[in-house]
Amino acid sequence: MPFTRINSKMVEAQVLPGQRMFSQRGAMLAYRGNVSFTPNMQGGQGGIGSMIGRRMAGEATPLMTVEGHGSVMFGHGGHHVHCIDLTGDTLYVEADRLLAFDGTLRQSTMFMGSQGGVMGVIRGQVTGQGLFTTTLQGQGAVAVMAHGGVIELPITPQRPVHVDPQAYVAHRGDVRNKLSTALGWRDMVGRGSGEAFQLELSGQGTVYVQASEEKL
Repeated sequence: MPFTRINSKMVEAQVLPGQRMFSQRGAMLAYRGNVSFTPNMQGGQGGIGSMIGRRMAGEATPLMTVEGHGSVMFGHGGHHVHCIDLTGDTLYVEADRLLAFDGTLRQSTMFMGSQGGVMGVIRGQVTGQGLFTTTLQGQGAVAVMAHGGVIELPITPQRPVHVDPQAYVAHRGDVRNKLSTALGWRDMVGRGSGEAFQLELSGQGTVYVQASEEKL
């Protein structure tokens, strides 16, 4: 069920009988029709294992299940909303960036160290982002939140992309990530640019970057 953009901070989704979707709790702004909202304790389509993985990392983002027949408007905290359509591929997204997504998508949790080795672990410890990242796979729509809007940057084998870890929202494709450093003597004495760490993404895919380095 694709999302319809109402404005930069609100989207609307059609909910049909026999289908369901998941959203962050508190994200429903208004709805029309016969729609129910229930707390989801199974971590979406990924089951209890996904929920446990996120809780171990201190990253559990409460979800609610949305079912029935009608339309629902979503938004949260005045953040900008960006919609992503998946066609069988996998989206890697920070858990707290998720606003809502199709119930047809399979949700799971990936340990960042498995993709970035030791540097993946360091990324979580240094940047304040967790060691676990939520993955959504299949065919369906995802709405993510960001500060100041989102830009999509292509990643190619010839042109990796470096992103401030606080500006990272999500990525898709055959992409590897690692934390790179640009620590020089100016950083050591407190006169650096403040950009001592960058998340380097290489391979083939797309990275979604928010226009602000603030956390949600």
